[in-house]
Amino acid sequence: MGLMLRSGLGLDPWDVFHQGLQGTFGLSVGAWVTICGALVLLLWIPMRQRPGLGTVANVLVIGAAMDATVRLVDAPGPLPARIALMAGAIVLNGLATGLYIGARLGPGPRDGLMTGLHRRTGRSLRLIRTGIELTVLAAGVQLGGTVGVGTVAYALAIGPLAQFFLPWCTVPVAGPVAGPVAESVLEPVAGPAAGPAAGPGTAAADSRNG
Repeated sequence: MGLMLRSGLGLDPWDVFHQGLQGTFGLSVGAWVTICGALVLLLWIPMRQRPGLGTVANVLVIGAAMDATVRLVDAPGPLPARIALMAGAIVLNGLATGLYIGARLGPGPRDGLMTGLHRRTGRSLRLIRTGIELTVLAAGVQLGGTVGVGTVAYALAIGPLAQFFLPWCTVPVAGPVAGPVAESVLEPVAGPAAGPAAGPGTAAADSRNG
């Protein structure tokens, strides 16, 4: 997601929020990714969600990787280069989503929050996901985060990309795999509700995401 930040064309909803926190309170965007991931993880406690190795790695690694990318990659000047950087970032995030879900080592904090609320409230994953995304996006805008064409492109493309990469990245296991984890990532961000057991669609990942 550091590449999307460098493109300057808009961020996904959670990173709009993280960037807004950076502008208001200081620290780096990556630091806020880590802090928010840890705080969201605390919300798992009353929902009795159990973190996995992938959950912990999501909290500890993604923010640091984002800051490292921002330090190493210069912001391109020409618009075509910025568009290419944005597009590359979205494709790589789709691949990362497929890898992290396919590893079956636990959902990221934000995905676990969605699935936990789904089980607690009985509401569809689509409705819960959309509500959370719109809430953090609105908060990020109020704090001064960057919204642009990249925000829309991410929302439209990340689900299909994750769904494309997931079969190639999934670690095979014996027996059926039930999947609030996979559903949380592949659940559509918007569109008509499909009930509590909605099928695959678009998503945002916690691969920044989490």
